[in-house]
Amino acid sequence: MRILVLHQYFLGKNDPGGSRFNQFVKYWEKEGHEVTVIAGTVHYATGKKEEKYKGKWIIKEQYSEKVTVYRTYVSEAYNKSFLGRLWAYFSFTVSSLWAVLFKVKKHDVLIVTSPPLFVGITGIIGKLFKRIPMVFEVRDLWPESAIDTGVLTNKLLIKAAYLVEKLSYRFADKINVLTPAFKTTLIEKKGINQEKIIFIPNGADTDIFDLGPKDNWVRKEYNLENKFVITYMGAHGVANNLNSLLNVAKECADFPDISFLLIGDGMEKESLIQRVKKEQINNIIFIDSQPKQVIPDFCNASDVCVAVLKKIDTFKTVYPNKVFDYMSCAKPILLGIDGVARELIEKSQSGMYVDPEDPKSFKEHILRLRNDTQLCDEMGYNGLKFVHEFFSREGLSKQYIDELKNIKK
Repeated sequence: MRILVLHQYFLGKNDPGGSRFNQFVKYWEKEGHEVTVIAGTVHYATGKKEEKYKGKWIIKEQYSEKVTVYRTYVSEAYNKSFLGRLWAYFSFTVSSLWAVLFKVKKHDVLIVTSPPLFVGITGIIGKLFKRIPMVFEVRDLWPESAIDTGVLTNKLLIKAAYLVEKLSYRFADKINVLTPAFKTTLIEKKGINQEKIIFIPNGADTDIFDLGPKDNWVRKEYNLENKFVITYMGAHGVANNLNSLLNVAKECADFPDISFLLIGDGMEKESLIQRVKKEQINNIIFIDSQPKQVIPDFCNASDVCVAVLKKIDTFKTVYPNKVFDYMSCAKPILLGIDGVARELIEKSQSGMYVDPEDPKSFKEHILRLRNDTQLCDEMGYNGLKFVHEFFSREGLSKQYIDELKNIKK
């Protein structure tokens, strides 16, 4: 098959961040499929643009033998403000549409993955002009999540977002959802026929994330010997609620062996750093985004890994990708996200739910794991077994191809 993927945040080979589609295209290529990806020029976490992309409209790159990537223009205002991010979304919509219409040949199927929601515009026009079936993928419930987090407040923009969402669902031949809660929402609240919905969830990058020694170079580099290390890996944005982890770190100040690692970048990182300095929170270490080949070392160096989001109803529907990565390294998880993610953790017995807004209770969960290494090992093993059985990306990539073949028929 010839597969066209529209994904603004598709990573370069060594870029930090979630690499779900990078893994999928690798497996698809192994199966003999030809893949073209249309992606943006600004990294979603850092908000930065490599020098080779500056001043360029579209750049063609050969990602591998059968995978071609077109990097199309995204405004560098992406991480400066809400208006900057909005302009970045629209700039990619225009530049990616140009690439679809004038740079790539006809493919067998088009996958459009959202957010940002406005890629749906490119997908609809591309489907109609190229006369190919389209899969619209829902990685997050936009515009609800943007509204609930306060990112999207303008009434006109909200109406426009709902219109784009409605049209994207209407014109899609299939809609892929990443969690069961997304499927329920689309059927019960959006009126989508369940026959139109497929479920290929997020999963574990088991080629990269795997068991490794705890006493590795990370502990030496960051003076973490004899420390109980609690690690967060991922974006530092408004939705990620990392101030809750700073609150917990303050609660743990009386335990000098407890250290928190916050790894990643985002719009809120600088304000978090300034708060730590101002309040003299001395048990937190900020680490910039790392190349994906070394990220498992940070995970393996940890005793416990955490995932938190703002406490809003929309986030009760999500599976954070980092949870699967933590499981792949057999780490117990403290999860500050209610809903389907909590159900996943409890079903797999790989961690515990914590209220992100209750730092005292959060601390007690940390101390429980700190004082019970057997419980940590049991939870870690349970997560490792669970993720290999149900959420291997290699297996999920094959399920995706089967769905694409059915659409082509």
